[in-house]
Amino acid sequence: MSAAPQTTVDDAEIAKFEAMAAEWWDVDGKFKPLHMLNPTRLDYITSQIAAEFGRDLKANAPFAGLRILDIGCGGGLLAEPMARLGADVVGADAAERNIPVAQVHAEQSGLKIDYRHTTAEALADAGEQFDVVLNMEVVEHVADPLAYLTACQQLLKPGGLMICSTLNRNPKSYLMAIIGAEHVMRWLPKGTHEWSKFITPDELFDLIGQAGLDPVDRKGFVFNPILWTWGLSDRDLSVNYVTASVKR
Repeated sequence: MSAAPQTTVDDAEIAKFEAMAAEWWDVDGKFKPLHMLNPTRLDYITSQIAAEFGRDLKANAPFAGLRILDIGCGGGLLAEPMARLGADVVGADAAERNIPVAQVHAEQSGLKIDYRHTTAEALADAGEQFDVVLNMEVVEHVADPLAYLTACQQLLKPGGLMICSTLNRNPKSYLMAIIGAEHVMRWLPKGTHEWSKFITPDELFDLIGQAGLDPVDRKGFVFNPILWTWGLSDRDLSVNYVTASVKR
């Protein structure tokens, strides 16, 4: 018998998201912060993909011919827009209960998305290859970030692009993401995030490099409490931030 594939899945982290699975598409539910952040995430993702692959976002189905993996896809908040832009999308999640939620919503939306209950490591072991790997708000939940990012690198075709977002680790991120989001605003259930697992931008760039990818960009996701909106920042990476890296 062959050995079971290695995995960086943290079972306790998966259990948290399984408990919230049915609420993925409730814009005022437990995933409200993600729904609020999603347009800004999409702006960054689509512009990076368009720049890397020479696509015109104003064209019909600009991502046609691109195979995109959304790892940690949840209910499909990113997978669905990618499919609408013409990409061939695989959505993977280690939380089993997320998959039927995502499948039903895609069906209702008339979208064909290949959703699977699996891990990055299992997909890499199976020899799957993608032009783009979306790795959004996952790396702070895994047991071994370097092993996980290495699996993501293996999943990319040469010239492929990984978009990876996470949370910085500093006093401000503790105040905003733990105290603010979980305890004061109650946007997220208490215990959703573990501050000690947050990763600084320099640490993430180092890990991405060790995994065999070339980091090419990073930006901050910044919340404006007056306008109640998110935006991108070149300078402020103090709480939420996103990176782009390429497999040369």
